[in-house]
Amino acid sequence: MHSRHADIVRAARACVGTRCRVQGRVPGLALDCVGVAIAAAKGAGLSFNMPHDYCLAADNRDRLAAGLAAAGCRRLAGEPFAGDMALVAVTRVQCHLAVCCGDTFVHAHFGLGHVVEAPLPPEWPRSGWRFPEI
Repeated sequence: MHSRHADIVRAARACVGTRCRVQGRVPGLALDCVGVAIAAAKGAGLSFNMPHDYCLAADNRDRLAAGLAAAGCRRLAGEPFAGDMALVAVTRVQCHLAVCCGDTFVHAHFGLGHVVEAPLPPEWPRSGWRFPEI
């Protein structure tokens, strides 16, 4: 597990309730799925940057995976643990990031309009990613 996993989980949970907005990067004001991941990393004292020019309604799986790798994240062989991220296929053409908190995930739920903590639907395929240590 990541050495700062508890801090990452705590920071992600602090985002719950924040309203959703594409390109949102301010906890308590507006976040998207990438914004939640950035806030979780920053809350643990980690530097984590992702591209801003993406579209949530496009097949961005390769772009998000490349962005995660370029940011120093490491793809995991199996399921994510608390403090890791999940790159989730919400539909065939739409991917999403969520921060794992154990049995639940914190993510920007645009259908509800705010950041939530809940289990992810089992039919959403996912890959695990670990934040960089530094």
